[in-house]
Amino acid sequence: MMTVNEVSKLTGVSIRTLQYYDTIGLLKPVAYTGAGYRLYDDTSLERLQQILLFRELEFPLKEIKRIIDAPNFNRNRALEQQIELLTMKKEHLENLITFARGIKGIGVNYMDFKVFDTKKIDEYSKRAKELWGHSAEYKEYEEKTKNWTKEDEAAAADEFMKIFVEFGQMKEMDPADEPAQAQVKKLQDYITEHFYTCSLKILNGLGRMYAGGGDLTENIDAVAGIGTAEFAGKAIDIFCRG
Repeated sequence: MMTVNEVSKLTGVSIRTLQYYDTIGLLKPVAYTGAGYRLYDDTSLERLQQILLFRELEFPLKEIKRIIDAPNFNRNRALEQQIELLTMKKEHLENLITFARGIKGIGVNYMDFKVFDTKKIDEYSKRAKELWGHSAEYKEYEEKTKNWTKEDEAAAADEFMKIFVEFGQMKEMDPADEPAQAQVKKLQDYITEHFYTCSLKILNGLGRMYAGGGDLTENIDAVAGIGTAEFAGKAIDIFCRG
């Protein structure tokens, strides 16, 4: 038998939450100590596991209680369904991670909202599409990448970052020098070939973003060396003004 405090420490579920589960009849203690403290046994912990798995899948507490209190509740069948749902959730999260890495690593604010597939981002989607989603660049990007696999995305990101590694090898020279300017043209051509037509206006905006001091700057410098993002930004600025 375990006290409510011991169960809380073992499971990470707060004492207040366990008390609430008792109040609503979701997880009742099997007994009480002489001082009135709740006690739980192994069966209680098994039920709590089921509760937590359903909660991870965002089932409402009332629905969880209805399911596990049903006379025909089959624990093994429930576990199979939970595994399937958790696998789907894992795939969804992996897609989101790939999407986020694409934004961070490539520096392209592309808006492929299929990876979200949830009502929670409807409002965000609406605002984002007003800014970008109907642009010619977005439509071109969507067309060029529609059949990409995760391996294709990773390969494109790796090749893209290699361009910055090459920038890093030039950062001691003047960003106006011919090799640096040729590297900017290589970057522009790569974006145009693999993502969307990279006009001078877009390229200039990307250059400011690369050197802007945020996560993208840190990501470039981590791969290609401190100061690379700033150097690339300067080279791009000169290229676009020239």
